[in-house]
Amino acid sequence: MRGATSWLGDVSDPLPAPTPERWQAVDAYLSGLFVGADDALDAARADQDAAGLPPIEVAAVHAKLLSLLVRMSGARRVLEIGTLGGYSTIVLARAVGERGSVVSLEAEPRHAAVARRNLERAGVSARVRIEVGLAAEVLPTLAGPFDFVFIDADKESTTQYLEHAARLARPGAVVVVDNAVRAGRVADDAVVDAQVDGMRRGLAMLADDPRFDATAIQTLDAKGWDGVAIAIVGDSAGPAAGDPSRAH
Repeated sequence: MRGATSWLGDVSDPLPAPTPERWQAVDAYLSGLFVGADDALDAARADQDAAGLPPIEVAAVHAKLLSLLVRMSGARRVLEIGTLGGYSTIVLARAVGERGSVVSLEAEPRHAAVARRNLERAGVSARVRIEVGLAAEVLPTLAGPFDFVFIDADKESTTQYLEHAARLARPGAVVVVDNAVRAGRVADDAVVDAQVDGMRRGLAMLADDPRFDATAIQTLDAKGWDGVAIAIVGDSAGPAAGDPSRAH
Protein backbone atom coordinates (compact mmCIF):
# COMPACT_ATOMS: atom_id res chain seq x y z
CA MET A 1 0.00 0.00 0.00
CA ARG A 2 1.33 3.40 -0.92
CA GLY A 3 1.95 6.00 1.75
CA ALA A 4 -0.31 8.83 2.74
CA THR A 5 -0.45 11.93 0.58
CA SER A 6 0.26 15.51 1.54
CA TRP A 7 0.66 18.81 -0.24
CA LEU A 8 4.04 17.44 -1.37
CA GLY A 9 2.39 14.42 -2.95
CA ASP A 10 2.93 10.81 -1.94
CA VAL A 11 5.17 10.98 1.13
CA SER A 12 6.59 7.55 0.36
CA ASP A 13 8.14 8.93 -2.83
CA PRO A 14 11.49 10.66 -2.27
CA LEU A 15 11.64 14.31 -3.27
CA PRO A 16 13.85 15.00 -6.29
CA ALA A 17 17.33 16.29 -5.56
CA PRO A 18 18.00 19.95 -6.50
CA THR A 19 20.50 19.29 -9.28
CA PRO A 20 21.90 22.25 -11.24
CA GLU A 21 19.74 21.30 -14.19
CA ARG A 22 16.61 21.32 -12.05
CA TRP A 23 17.24 24.62 -10.31
CA GLN A 24 18.29 26.31 -13.55
CA ALA A 25 15.01 25.16 -15.09
CA VAL A 26 13.04 26.45 -12.10
CA ASP A 27 14.90 29.76 -12.23
CA ALA A 28 14.06 30.14 -15.91
CA TYR A 29 10.42 29.31 -15.17
CA LEU A 30 10.17 31.84 -12.32
CA SER A 31 12.07 34.51 -14.22
CA GLY A 32 9.70 34.08 -17.13
CA LEU A 33 6.69 34.43 -14.83
CA PHE A 34 7.79 37.33 -12.63
CA VAL A 35 10.45 39.21 -14.60
CA GLY A 36 10.09 38.54 -18.31
CA ALA A 37 12.09 40.24 -21.02
CA ASP A 38 13.73 43.54 -20.15
CA ASP A 39 15.66 45.19 -22.96
CA ALA A 40 17.64 47.56 -20.73
CA LEU A 41 18.72 44.85 -18.29
CA ASP A 42 19.49 42.37 -21.05
CA ALA A 43 21.62 44.99 -22.80
CA ALA A 44 23.38 45.88 -19.54
CA ARG A 45 24.31 42.26 -18.98
CA ALA A 46 25.49 41.89 -22.59
CA ASP A 47 27.64 45.03 -22.40
CA GLN A 48 29.09 43.90 -19.10
CA ASP A 49 30.05 40.54 -20.60
CA ALA A 50 31.47 42.15 -23.75
CA ALA A 51 33.67 44.40 -21.59
CA GLY A 52 35.07 41.38 -19.78
CA LEU A 53 33.54 42.20 -16.39
CA PRO A 54 32.98 39.20 -14.13
CA PRO A 55 29.50 37.64 -14.53
CA ILE A 56 28.56 38.17 -10.89
CA GLU A 57 25.54 40.45 -11.24
CA VAL A 58 22.45 39.38 -9.30
CA ALA A 59 20.06 36.90 -10.90
CA ALA A 60 16.89 38.32 -12.44
CA VAL A 61 14.63 36.97 -9.69
CA HIS A 62 16.98 38.38 -7.05
CA ALA A 63 16.89 41.75 -8.79
CA LYS A 64 13.10 41.64 -8.66
CA LEU A 65 13.30 40.92 -4.93
CA LEU A 66 15.47 44.02 -4.48
CA SER A 67 12.93 46.09 -6.38
CA LEU A 68 10.07 44.82 -4.25
CA LEU A 69 11.95 45.42 -0.99
CA VAL A 70 12.74 49.01 -1.99
CA ARG A 71 9.13 49.65 -2.95
CA MET A 72 7.67 47.89 0.13
CA SER A 73 9.89 49.92 2.44
CA GLY A 74 9.08 53.17 0.65
CA ALA A 75 12.79 53.88 0.20
CA ARG A 76 13.75 57.04 -1.64
CA ARG A 77 17.49 57.21 -0.90
CA VAL A 78 19.43 54.04 -1.66
CA LEU A 79 23.09 53.23 -1.05
CA GLU A 80 24.63 50.47 -3.15
CA ILE A 81 28.09 49.14 -2.35
CA GLY A 82 29.35 47.47 -5.53
CA THR A 83 28.13 48.79 -8.89
CA LEU A 84 29.80 46.38 -11.33
CA GLY A 85 28.10 46.98 -14.72
CA GLY A 86 25.04 48.67 -13.27
CA TYR A 87 22.55 45.78 -13.55
CA SER A 88 21.29 45.99 -9.97
CA THR A 89 21.77 49.77 -10.02
CA ILE A 90 19.20 50.08 -12.82
CA VAL A 91 16.75 48.01 -10.80
CA LEU A 92 17.27 50.10 -7.67
CA ALA A 93 16.99 53.38 -9.59
CA ARG A 94 13.70 52.29 -11.13
CA ALA A 95 12.37 51.21 -7.73
CA VAL A 96 13.02 54.55 -5.99
CA GLY A 97 10.99 56.39 -8.61
CA GLU A 98 11.55 59.77 -10.22
CA ARG A 99 11.89 61.55 -6.86
CA GLY A 100 14.37 59.04 -5.48
CA SER A 101 18.13 58.68 -5.78
CA VAL A 102 20.84 56.03 -5.65
CA VAL A 103 24.44 56.44 -4.59
CA SER A 104 26.50 53.53 -5.91
CA LEU A 105 30.12 52.82 -4.99
CA GLU A 106 32.50 51.13 -7.44
CA ALA A 107 36.21 50.54 -6.95
CA GLU A 108 37.08 49.94 -10.61
CA PRO A 109 36.90 52.92 -13.01
CA ARG A 110 36.41 50.58 -15.98
CA HIS A 111 33.39 48.98 -14.32
CA ALA A 112 31.96 52.39 -13.51
CA ALA A 113 32.29 53.49 -17.15
CA VAL A 114 30.31 50.46 -18.32
CA ALA A 115 27.70 51.10 -15.64
CA ARG A 116 27.27 54.74 -16.61
CA ARG A 117 26.57 53.80 -20.22
CA ASN A 118 24.05 51.20 -19.10
CA LEU A 119 22.31 53.63 -16.77
CA GLU A 120 22.09 56.23 -19.53
CA ARG A 121 20.55 53.77 -21.96
CA ALA A 122 18.06 52.62 -19.29
CA GLY A 123 16.96 56.23 -18.75
CA VAL A 124 17.79 56.36 -15.04
CA SER A 125 21.20 58.06 -14.99
CA ALA A 126 19.76 61.26 -13.52
CA ARG A 127 18.80 59.36 -10.36
CA VAL A 128 22.20 57.73 -9.82
CA ARG A 129 25.55 59.05 -8.61
CA ILE A 130 28.42 56.61 -9.03
CA GLU A 131 31.32 57.23 -6.67
CA VAL A 132 34.55 55.67 -7.96
CA GLY A 133 37.04 54.54 -5.35
CA LEU A 134 37.55 51.99 -2.62
CA ALA A 135 34.38 51.76 -0.54
CA ALA A 136 36.43 51.89 2.64
CA GLU A 137 37.63 55.35 1.57
CA VAL A 138 34.39 56.66 0.07
CA LEU A 139 31.97 55.56 2.78
CA PRO A 140 33.38 57.86 5.49
CA THR A 141 32.74 60.84 3.18
CA LEU A 142 29.01 60.11 2.78
CA ALA A 143 26.22 61.54 4.88
CA GLY A 144 22.85 59.89 5.47
CA PRO A 145 20.23 59.09 6.11
CA PHE A 146 19.66 56.33 3.58
CA ASP A 147 16.47 54.27 3.49
CA PHE A 148 17.94 51.16 1.89
CA VAL A 149 21.46 49.71 1.65
CA PHE A 150 22.50 46.97 -0.76
CA ILE A 151 25.91 45.41 -0.05
CA ASP A 152 27.38 43.43 -2.93
CA ALA A 153 31.13 44.03 -2.87
CA ASP A 154 34.20 42.23 -1.54
CA LYS A 155 33.12 39.86 1.20
CA GLU A 156 36.23 40.37 3.32
CA SER A 157 34.97 43.85 4.24
CA THR A 158 31.38 42.88 5.07
CA THR A 159 31.55 43.93 8.72
CA GLN A 160 33.08 47.27 7.75
CA TYR A 161 30.29 47.88 5.26
CA LEU A 162 27.68 46.94 7.85
CA GLU A 163 29.24 49.37 10.32
CA HIS A 164 28.83 52.18 7.81
CA ALA A 165 25.31 50.98 6.95
CA ALA A 166 24.34 51.31 10.60
CA ARG A 167 25.83 54.81 10.69
CA LEU A 168 24.29 56.02 7.44
CA ALA A 169 20.85 54.39 7.56
CA ARG A 170 17.77 55.79 9.25
CA PRO A 171 16.00 53.68 11.88
CA GLY A 172 13.79 51.21 10.05
CA ALA A 173 15.98 51.17 6.94
CA VAL A 174 16.48 47.88 5.12
CA VAL A 175 19.94 46.38 4.59
CA VAL A 176 20.48 43.55 2.10
CA VAL A 177 23.75 41.60 1.94
CA ASP A 178 24.32 39.45 -1.12
CA ASN A 179 26.27 36.17 -1.41
CA ALA A 180 25.58 35.19 2.18
CA VAL A 181 25.97 31.42 1.79
CA ARG A 182 28.86 31.02 -0.67
CA ALA A 183 27.74 27.63 -2.02
CA GLY A 184 27.28 26.37 1.55
CA ARG A 185 30.84 27.06 2.58
CA VAL A 186 29.85 29.46 5.39
CA ALA A 187 28.61 26.44 7.36
CA ASP A 188 31.69 24.29 6.69
CA ASP A 189 34.31 24.78 9.39
CA ALA A 190 36.87 23.03 7.21
CA VAL A 191 36.75 25.85 4.67
CA VAL A 192 39.42 28.48 5.23
CA ASP A 193 38.87 31.29 2.75
CA ALA A 194 39.07 35.06 3.13
CA GLN A 195 35.73 35.74 1.43
CA VAL A 196 33.95 33.00 3.36
CA ASP A 197 35.48 34.15 6.64
CA GLY A 198 34.43 37.73 5.88
CA MET A 199 30.86 36.66 5.26
CA ARG A 200 30.81 34.56 8.44
CA ARG A 201 31.88 37.62 10.41
CA GLY A 202 29.20 39.68 8.68
CA LEU A 203 26.47 37.17 9.46
CA ALA A 204 27.61 36.95 13.08
CA MET A 205 27.47 40.75 13.31
CA LEU A 206 23.93 40.81 11.92
CA ALA A 207 22.93 38.13 14.43
CA ASP A 208 24.55 39.70 17.50
CA ASP A 209 24.67 43.45 16.96
CA PRO A 210 21.65 45.14 18.60
CA ARG A 211 21.55 47.72 15.81
CA PHE A 212 20.24 45.06 13.42
CA ASP A 213 17.35 42.64 13.34
CA ALA A 214 18.15 40.17 10.59
CA THR A 215 17.78 36.80 8.98
CA ALA A 216 19.44 34.98 6.09
CA ILE A 217 18.15 32.45 3.60
CA GLN A 218 19.89 30.20 1.11
CA THR A 219 18.90 30.40 -2.53
CA LEU A 220 19.17 28.42 -5.75
CA ASP A 221 18.91 30.50 -8.90
CA ALA A 222 20.69 31.18 -12.18
CA LYS A 223 23.85 32.11 -10.27
CA GLY A 224 23.92 28.82 -8.35
CA TRP A 225 23.77 28.00 -4.65
CA ASP A 226 24.08 31.07 -2.48
CA GLY A 227 21.94 33.21 -0.20
CA VAL A 228 20.97 36.64 1.00
CA ALA A 229 20.81 38.33 4.41
CA ILE A 230 18.13 40.92 5.07
CA ALA A 231 18.11 43.25 8.07
CA ILE A 232 16.22 46.17 9.54
CA VAL A 233 18.24 48.90 11.23
CA GLY A 234 17.05 49.57 14.78
CA ASP A 235 16.63 52.80 16.69
CA SER A 236 19.95 52.31 18.48
CA ALA A 237 21.83 52.93 15.23
CA GLY A 238 20.27 56.26 14.38
CA PRO A 239 20.59 58.23 11.17
CA ALA A 240 23.76 60.02 10.31
CA ALA A 241 23.61 63.71 11.04
CA GLY A 242 23.94 66.40 8.46
CA ASP A 243 22.66 67.28 5.05
CA PRO A 244 21.55 64.27 2.96
CA SER A 245 24.22 64.90 0.39
CA ARG A 246 27.84 64.01 0.23
CA ALA A 247 29.86 65.40 3.12
CA HIS A 248 32.90 67.53 2.30
